[in-house]
Amino acid sequence: MDLFEYQGKQYFARYHIPVSPGGVADTVDEAVKVADQSGYPVVVKAQVQVGGRGKAGGIKLAKDAAEARYYADQILGMDIKGHTVHRVWVERASDIAEEYYASFTLDRAAKRYLGMLSAQGGVEIEAVAEKDPSAIALIYIDPTVGLSEAQCREWVAAAKLNPKATEGAVAILLKLYTCFTQGDADLVEINPLILTPDGSVHALDAKVTLDDDAAYRHPEWEEFRAMQQANLQGREKLAKEKGLQYVGLDGSVGIIANGAGLAMSTCDTVNQVGGRPANFLDIGGGANADVVANALTVISTDPNVRSIFINIFGGVTRCDEVARGILEGMERVKLTVPVVVRLDGTNSAEGRAIIDERVNAQLIRKNTMLEAAQTAVALAKGN
Repeated sequence: MDLFEYQGKQYFARYHIPVSPGGVADTVDEAVKVADQSGYPVVVKAQVQVGGRGKAGGIKLAKDAAEARYYADQILGMDIKGHTVHRVWVERASDIAEEYYASFTLDRAAKRYLGMLSAQGGVEIEAVAEKDPSAIALIYIDPTVGLSEAQCREWVAAAKLNPKATEGAVAILLKLYTCFTQGDADLVEINPLILTPDGSVHALDAKVTLDDDAAYRHPEWEEFRAMQQANLQGREKLAKEKGLQYVGLDGSVGIIANGAGLAMSTCDTVNQVGGRPANFLDIGGGANADVVANALTVISTDPNVRSIFINIFGGVTRCDEVARGILEGMERVKLTVPVVVRLDGTNSAEGRAIIDERVNAQLIRKNTMLEAAQTAVALAKGN
């Protein structure tokens, strides 16, 4: 479960991670009230689970109550990449000397926790990794041992943060690790983590993904879940109703994969070959005709999709059953874009043979994920 920024900051506060004073508002009057209480100048931030809020005009600096009212009125109801803004977070504006990046997640391959820290914050960490991988300091943590203060200090030094930020950064990183582990999160991210001119360090943003499998330990998460449901709209709402895990992105290649890990890898591969995924869509372990048809229905409502990449790895799921599901699903849904299919794993030879019997200009099969991604990207670009 992905939290909104304001929910992430509330979650951080439970673990004493310093954030800017502020509050959430559903109306213009509430936004002005929060701004008055926080103290001017303030930042009014749209609460939507999609990137590019600033470029879309969803983050504004207000120096007084009149500007807070004006910007709150402009932002509430705004559409940002298909997401309607129903709430804003209003917080005291911070003076920023430097911006950093910090996060914890799980490296499943290494079977250890992974921490990432960089002196280059305020931008997408993927962009930093592509431009200068050495700018990201990594730390692998044994879950049975945990993160010590000494390790944390070495990590901060390796990331080459300003020495003035060392004490504050170490303190926050230790608390962030506690939030990640005791808070049962899949991801905790601060971007940016800021150093102020007076030498203090605090979280200016918050990204938190909670582990749904741990929900039984956290009855308080129901409040988060209720808000998630209330804010679902468009394709996200349609996907939820159909039992699919869907996250809308801003690219042109529709993604369907069986398994969250494979779906993420598929998105990464599309990016690596010069394309941009339009979504993350995990159909889970089953891929029968109903599931495939539902997935195609959701993706086909996105006008930006120019091709669809179905990437299946059969484990318990059999590729021949998936292949039949794809063909029947495509018969049920009227598509205007080409579909590229990659099948691998259990009964992949049988599944490929079934697809090959029906290959045409709209249905294309490739043997590898790379070949399929390259084809889907080329088709999306009209090549």
